[in-house]
Amino acid sequence: MRILITNDDGIFAPGIRMLTEWAKGLGEVTVVAPKVEQSGMSHAIEFVKPIEIKKVDLMDGVEAWQMDSTPADCVRFGIVGLEREYDLVLSGINRGVNVGVDLVYSGTVAAIFEAARLGARGIAFSTFPDSQQKASAYFSDVYKFITDRGLFEKNLIFNVNIPDEVVGMHLTYQGSQYFSDTFKKLDGDMYLQVGSKIDDVCPDDIKRDTVAIHKGYISITPLLSYRTNMELLK
Repeated sequence: MRILITNDDGIFAPGIRMLTEWAKGLGEVTVVAPKVEQSGMSHAIEFVKPIEIKKVDLMDGVEAWQMDSTPADCVRFGIVGLEREYDLVLSGINRGVNVGVDLVYSGTVAAIFEAARLGARGIAFSTFPDSQQKASAYFSDVYKFITDRGLFEKNLIFNVNIPDEVVGMHLTYQGSQYFSDTFKKLDGDMYLQVGSKIDDVCPDDIKRDTVAIHKGYISITPLLSYRTNMELLK
């Protein structure tokens, strides 16, 4: 089995090492990850200027590349640049959850959207900022949940969020907005975008990813990158 791994926290972030260490038990792993943090970059790619891409030492038995660009570009280089096919693309484990409508901003999730665009299966893993080590214990459970049910035959990519204390696992759908939007004025002409968690509009529906993770459930959301409104088109 051939596996490509990326993230948006940067190639030397702890979370990608945890994911890579686990994935080595599944097969041959190649890592292509950003040189620096790329959180909030969504599905951006760089095609205006040259990109620095170089091999780095990450861990024994793993070919690793550092790329001065986005997670989507890392997947592009791993597949198109290295001219390889992969059985699975993994992204994460992100330091912070990616749920609800806010996941459109996520570089972690965009990586698997790019994988799907290139015909590959993918899983994006995220958790709360201080829960990466605990969450890494559930990689195998999530992978088994998806493969035992043949879900990859029905859908190419899945967004997974793991809570701090796990009581179960659910297939979920995207909930509502997860973070508030605020521009905080700093000195001079400078502003900082800040936000805090806001409650879901359906707080008892554990089939919503924004609710499931706060009730102790691992949220597994099947995603599609196709964006045409076919009902309107008809």
